[in-house]
Amino acid sequence: MTGRGAPLVQEPVTWGERQAVAKQCAAAMEIEHLPTIIDEIDDGVGAAYAAWPDRLFLVGKDGKIAYSGGRGPFGFKPEQLSSAIVKELTREVRR
Repeated sequence: MTGRGAPLVQEPVTWGERQAVAKQCAAAMEIEHLPTIIDEIDDGVGAAYAAWPDRLFLVGKDGKIAYSGGRGPFGFKPEQLSSAIVKELTREVRR
């Protein structure tokens, strides 16, 4: 994370450090109330989904990718993610 108010962190080398960094970032973004999934220290999921440098994904309750954003920061389309969240929540209600 970069920008005003963003935490400055060292690259974690252990699982515990990675959890601490994720917790710190979630607190800085004020999203502690949202479930957060943390990749293993080998970044296997990040590599599989080409998530570096940054990407936004929405995983539906069925475990499938409901939204896959472009590489950030220029690929971030908050309005598209917002629409995908609404669509996913609406889909859940209709079932």
